[in-house]
Amino acid sequence: MLRHQLTVLQRQLAKPAFTPADRFLLAGLLHHLPMDKLRQLQLLVRPDTILRWHRSFLKRRHAAASVPRRRGRPRTVRSVRVLVLRLARENSSWGYRRIHGELAVLGIKAAASTCL
Repeated sequence: MLRHQLTVLQRQLAKPAFTPADRFLLAGLLHHLPMDKLRQLQLLVRPDTILRWHRSFLKRRHAAASVPRRRGRPRTVRSVRVLVLRLARENSSWGYRRIHGELAVLGIKAAASTCL
């Protein structure tokens, strides 16, 4: 941990600017220590700052994991879409209800609105 702090200090001459990777590393190394031990260490930032960094990393990780990847109804499988288009092209007098019924006979579960 001290080595990493020294590398941060060597990168600039003014006030040290921590990159997100620096914050992640320091928060990961130090958040396990009790607060009284953290206060005894010679750190470039306050112990409260390190704990705040750790909380924000956990919050962002939880937020990223809990966001659904895709909203709404899942897409129709490509083979079903191709089949619906083929049935509609070959049987121009059929409506979407008839095409939906033919899909049901074939054992393909699809909504009637898929055949529109």
